[in-house]
Amino acid sequence: MTRIAITGAAGRMGRVLIQAVDAAEGADIGAVIVRHDDPMLGIDAGAIAGLGKDLGISAVASLDEVADQFDVLIDFTTPVATLANLAFCQHHGKCIVIGTTGFSDAEKAILADTAKHTGVVFAPNYSVGVNLCLNLLRMAAKVMGEESDIEVVEMHHRHKVDAPSGTALRMGEVVAETMGWDLKEVACYGREGQTGARPHKQIGFETIRGGDVVGDHTVMFATEGERVEVTHKAQSRMTFARGAVRSALWIPTQGAGLYDMQDVLGF
Repeated sequence: MTRIAITGAAGRMGRVLIQAVDAAEGADIGAVIVRHDDPMLGIDAGAIAGLGKDLGISAVASLDEVADQFDVLIDFTTPVATLANLAFCQHHGKCIVIGTTGFSDAEKAILADTAKHTGVVFAPNYSVGVNLCLNLLRMAAKVMGEESDIEVVEMHHRHKVDAPSGTALRMGEVVAETMGWDLKEVACYGREGQTGARPHKQIGFETIRGGDVVGDHTVMFATEGERVEVTHKAQSRMTFARGAVRSALWIPTQGAGLYDMQDVLGF
């Protein structure tokens, strides 16, 4: 059995991750970590996740308290917290699955360097459907990219703190890489005022925030006369949680390295 620890366990994603680990064959909850001032501190993981049963694992405030109780950490928190947890995992010989978004280029470099010493799965989205969409985007970019105006539109719940979403950026990166473009040079994040005609060599991003939307993403390839759209709509966070748990069961057999969900799925 792979013992999995979940940090940020009292949050929206953390609770669903506990449910997913509990339901997964070959996985056990090894530890759950919450903030030191969280009212869920000391509460059983089953109660935190609303499972209707106790799992015999009480929430703690530090990885140091449970260093010998897990094999893989799943982290969907913040860049600062994730980098600290990444360093802990390297020091203690643990693998880590990262779903945190909003990293700077410098922080991504730290992540990549640490992955030389421990197993890391880092993906902006752990949905099987989204990762299938990434492959469809490569195909669409190869066939229609040169003739199309390319736009990425994403919508998430009001609580999401980074924009565009990590998934939207990854979709843009996949298209740009396929086209031989540098996304930093061709990205346009929103438009306002007298912007002039749209240049061809551009990938536009539009961000919408509101309500309780789990995650909607659409990439449009618009030409004169037709438009192709690749769309993914997430209806439940369980979609991401199952993918993260699948990654946590996969990574211990891989050794040190930086992997993503495409690797986990064998794409």
